[in-house]
Amino acid sequence: MLNLGIIGATGYVGAEIVRLLALRDDVKITTVVSNSFVGQPFSSVYPSLRGIYDKVCDKLDIDVVAQKADFFITALPHGVSTTVIPGLLEKGKRVIDHSGDFRFRDIKTYEKWYKVTHGAPELIDKAVYGLPELYRDEIKTASLVADPGCYPTCSVMGIAPALKNKVVSHQDIVINAVSGVSGAGRKSDLPYAFCETDENFKAYGVANHRHTPEIEQELSLLCGEPVMVSFTPHLAPMKRGMLATCYLNLINQELSPADIHSIYEDYYKGEPFVRILPLGQLPETKYVAGSNYIDIGIAVDTRMNKLIVVSALDNLGKGSASQAIQALNIMAGIDETKGLLSPGLYL
Repeated sequence: MLNLGIIGATGYVGAEIVRLLALRDDVKITTVVSNSFVGQPFSSVYPSLRGIYDKVCDKLDIDVVAQKADFFITALPHGVSTTVIPGLLEKGKRVIDHSGDFRFRDIKTYEKWYKVTHGAPELIDKAVYGLPELYRDEIKTASLVADPGCYPTCSVMGIAPALKNKVVSHQDIVINAVSGVSGAGRKSDLPYAFCETDENFKAYGVANHRHTPEIEQELSLLCGEPVMVSFTPHLAPMKRGMLATCYLNLINQELSPADIHSIYEDYYKGEPFVRILPLGQLPETKYVAGSNYIDIGIAVDTRMNKLIVVSALDNLGKGSASQAIQALNIMAGIDETKGLLSPGLYL
């Protein structure tokens, strides 16, 4: 039995992790930490879990909670994880973190975009980027896994096959992406209120979103060249779901759309959560919401000599919580797909 602790458990990501793991017979959630709801049953915060997971929320005391589990998933704001994770690692725990604190290979890049001083730079070299399709072997033995951002997961996985196989240029990459409101977290800020988001569609973080350098880092590592992208995120009036449309300049004009499609199928062959759609079909958020799947479709614009890649996932699923569970399964030597093969909600 794997004993798991969740720190920052009452946000949307933490709640999704609990929902997905509460009935597993090989994982026991032994502590849920939430300073906002200390002493309250988790099911009083999320009544949908009443009778399923009623454990009382603990306060954040590393010495106490560290005794309750061997693995921890932290769902804390950036800058906070660096104050918590070092103590867990010192006690021999293995950690999957959801903040941006350990995703970057270059601390200066992190500090520039997040506008904070990194609190645990000595751990950067130990952290593994938690995208299983790219770093599965490293995740197996990692003590610290940095769960990727939702936009980077959606974008990088859509672009990776074409860029790695030199089908497209590493320059002039444009990404337009859309997220459901839950991507902002469980907060009551005015921009995320019902009347502000319902029947509304807007861009935000234009030219300065923090996921931009994360996307650039991973694409650069894939192709061995410095990559810069034009990334524009949007907020859509839906609870969960994410769709990225990526525009890439073709450099191999001899390849037909069918050839490129075959490259995508070969690249992700055997990947249980990647679905390459048939030519002529494109992903929709409705088909992946509530799941750990990512759907990817391609089209070729011959007039503009561009490859257009559309990818869709659930920002709370493959974009965060269920991807963390996928990494947890790998770290623990459990079947990677355990508890994650449920289809999307659709309705």
